[in-house]
Amino acid sequence: MRKFIAASLILTMVAVTGCSTGNVLSGAAGAAVGAGSYEYHLKKMKDKVQADFNSKAIDKREYDIRMDQIARDSVF
Repeated sequence: MRKFIAASLILTMVAVTGCSTGNVLSGAAGAAVGAGSYEYHLKKMKDKVQADFNSKAIDKREYDIRMDQIARDSVF
């Protein structure tokens, strides 16, 4: 469902900006940068959860809950 929403937003953005090649490329580049930075943030969160689990700061149940939440928030 999230992938469908993300694809719909990108298509809407392209439609709104017009058919000019420059606008389409600028919109696509902006979307790629935004998605990339969001995925990078999620990777940092995964690394933190893994470190917490390795240091015994959280138990397996909490680890699974947090990792599942991160996976559901991921665009890709």
